[in-house]
Amino acid sequence: MTYQVVLNFEDGVSRVISCDDAEKVTDAAFRHKINLPMDCRDGVCGTCKCKVGAGDYEMEFYLEDEAMTEEEEQEGYALLCQTTVSSDAVFNVMASSEACKTGAQQTAGEVIAAEKLSETSFNLRVKLEKPLGFLPGQYVNVSVPGTEETRSYSFSSKPGTDEATFLIRNLEGGVMSSYLAERASAGDKVELTGPMGIFYLREMKRPQLWLAGGTGLAPFLSMLEKVAEEGTDQPITLYYAVTRAADLVELERVEQLAEKIGTVTVVTILAAEDEEHALKGYVTDHLSEKDMNDGDVDVYLCGPPPMVDAVSKHFKTLGTEPAQFFYEKFNPSESKAEAA
Repeated sequence: MTYQVVLNFEDGVSRVISCDDAEKVTDAAFRHKINLPMDCRDGVCGTCKCKVGAGDYEMEFYLEDEAMTEEEEQEGYALLCQTTVSSDAVFNVMASSEACKTGAQQTAGEVIAAEKLSETSFNLRVKLEKPLGFLPGQYVNVSVPGTEETRSYSFSSKPGTDEATFLIRNLEGGVMSSYLAERASAGDKVELTGPMGIFYLREMKRPQLWLAGGTGLAPFLSMLEKVAEEGTDQPITLYYAVTRAADLVELERVEQLAEKIGTVTVVTILAAEDEEHALKGYVTDHLSEKDMNDGDVDVYLCGPPPMVDAVSKHFKTLGTEPAQFFYEKFNPSESKAEAA
């Protein structure tokens, strides 16, 4: 049997490789022309040590206290030259992609459609030359047709298909926004570089609290697609906060996925004072100790920096820190995560 193994490098680059039954991860990586740090291949030097992010695996011989300590193994470290997998898995490599003589993948694609969802957002659909593996929540750099520019966006689609979608914030004068609003046409050529980023869905071992601000909903759409495919017994609470009701784009899709999963509660919040809505204000106005589940909760947050900072402070006000807190900030600018 063949499994999908994600290698996350220190510089944020991710590579997805296939790994066969009984095949060492280092051998699988070498087969994909990725030179993971490795000196001995025998479990005695510790050069290929990494942190396991997810998945079922077995590790054979290693020289204790020299290659790796027993405490490190208990903390989830593994020697990839001695490791085989029995499920899809994620490994965090303690080296840059450049040091491993690899880099972000480049995938060609063409525009299927660019749809204006509201005054504040677009949906971009891209047909890929080949299916692209990534972790739900990660982003890619997307070239802007007709320019030398690229912009970074989180996938809003599920991994492993030949169609990618992106929820993109409409920025006045923005390079990508101008393209989508004025001249986007089916068949336009684009290039995707990635995947990248450490904001991605981990194995769900406890209740989930997901916080989306505006087009920060994008990675959660990808996560919901993945969970809907695989199922979960864990409860998921998704707060979706925007300014106006018209900004609640993709809400029907969210609700359909939530119904399919069966353990998802969707909470929407509007900030505009002049609009009618059940919940008004900001996420921090409604997050309670109940949401924190006495700290036994994983929190994922994607939104602008003020939202991330406010939520972090709110946890301190509540007096409860989550078991795990992952976040992705994006700025309303022409920068890395202009629309998460």
